[in-house]
Amino acid sequence: MSAPNVSPIISIDSISKSFGDVTVLDGLSMQVMPGEKLALIGPSGSGKTTILRILMTLERIDAGHIQIDGEELYHMERQGKLVPADEKHLTRMRQKIGMVFQLFNLFPHKSVIDNITLAPMLTKGVSRQAAEKQAMGLLDMVGMADKAKAMPAQLSGGQKQRIAIARALALQPKIMLFDEVTSALDPELVEEVLSVMRRLADETDMTMLLVTHEMGFAHDFADRVLFFDGGKIVEEGKPDDIFTNPKQERTQSFLKKIIAAGHRV
Repeated sequence: MSAPNVSPIISIDSISKSFGDVTVLDGLSMQVMPGEKLALIGPSGSGKTTILRILMTLERIDAGHIQIDGEELYHMERQGKLVPADEKHLTRMRQKIGMVFQLFNLFPHKSVIDNITLAPMLTKGVSRQAAEKQAMGLLDMVGMADKAKAMPAQLSGGQKQRIAIARALALQPKIMLFDEVTSALDPELVEEVLSVMRRLADETDMTMLLVTHEMGFAHDFADRVLFFDGGKIVEEGKPDDIFTNPKQERTQSFLKKIIAAGHRV
């Protein structure tokens, strides 16, 4: 047997990102190991969602380097030099990563099953029959097999979010990104989405990055928690350490406010 691969699946090296005069990420470096479940917490505007959008190539970095699975994300080699990546390279790299958004982003004019089969058929050349078979398996996993022919407008927010998770999984990504996936849901619908994510975390070896204000879920889900503020990692550690014994004053005050607002830790 070959030796296990212990290289990071995500390696972020000194990246910076600004929007106008506002610096959102400031020389950020971090690594994520294969199969790791990572929770990113912190106040709004601290850069958490921007990291996910950068990994998904929805925003470009201003400086620095990112490697995904040992390959440069925003650069490629040409004649022995690193040059900015072209669209073909970015498209190929995107297939390693799935993202579930806060507001579902389903195609409203397509049925549930068509939402899930579209990307595998277009980007990987999967036949409709194979794509539909896979889609039904994923719908079964998220408890939505009976809604395959439904339109998004017929679904609750929790159901839409579970469909969005199935759609992201249809490309069989190595990395899954979850951006505040429960924040747009009514409180009674949150648990049905979190239970799907728990199952994913327990039953797959997929690398998962989660941006959330659900601190109780972050505690149960994550191998490691990163607390962000001002585009930097202020503190990181195991969930028990961060949530019960944070060392940094900024982390302590953030968690106090979160608990005061009624979030369980």
